[in-house]
Amino acid sequence: MVLLEAGKLPHRNFLSIWKLPELRGIEVTPQHVILGALTTYTEIRNSEIMMREFPLLCRAAAETGSVATQNRGTLGGNIANASPAADSPPALLVYDAELELVSASESRWVRYHAFWIGYKQTLLRADELIRRIRLSRAAPAWQHYYRKVGTRRAQAISKVCFAAAAHMDAGRVADIRIALGSVAPTVLRAVETEKTLRGEILTPANLRKAQEVLAREIAPIDDMRSTARYRRRIAQNLLAEFWDLLST
Repeated sequence: MVLLEAGKLPHRNFLSIWKLPELRGIEVTPQHVILGALTTYTEIRNSEIMMREFPLLCRAAAETGSVATQNRGTLGGNIANASPAADSPPALLVYDAELELVSASESRWVRYHAFWIGYKQTLLRADELIRRIRLSRAAPAWQHYYRKVGTRRAQAISKVCFAAAAHMDAGRVADIRIALGSVAPTVLRAVETEKTLRGEILTPANLRKAQEVLAREIAPIDDMRSTARYRRRIAQNLLAEFWDLLST
């Protein structure tokens, strides 16, 4: 609707998929939680299992727009829009989400990290819809961190969006996942930063090293919302906040 009103989309007939029951519902299995593409942000926030096992996605849902937006906006729509500044994609990357894409002839599952192929470009073909989003249920020992930095505390497009989760074992980072939005042409999984931290203990020197790697791994730009220099520094500061959380 934003693009349409800005004159960047031609006026033509549009088809609403709002009432398709096949795209709705939250399914829970022993291994996965599966969200229909039309699951709204409000439904995500109100889901007990989502709050308990996927808090990053619930936090992202709470940060998205206004209450009206959360009541109507859907997870599948946020994914299909493919904005690198969207609030839910970093959380989806941390949870290693999978997407089911369907057409009249077939359905296929793709990893979310492979779904993006460029700025506002995805693997979604012209004859396909996003049907479901599948999340693997993780052990409860993971610690989660989400932070959106914007001009205002609500209804703002992010300058930097940071999501992360880590599993600690005897003071060492046994496993870690970090993802960011608004710092590259696509939402970014910071795999090199993760490699730098995985297996390490929580020391200031290791944090500084990881911050240096993160600064090289992201590719922020100057635009109307912020500067590349600011975004890079904020990303490093958010990593430090996550580090402090793991240290407590």
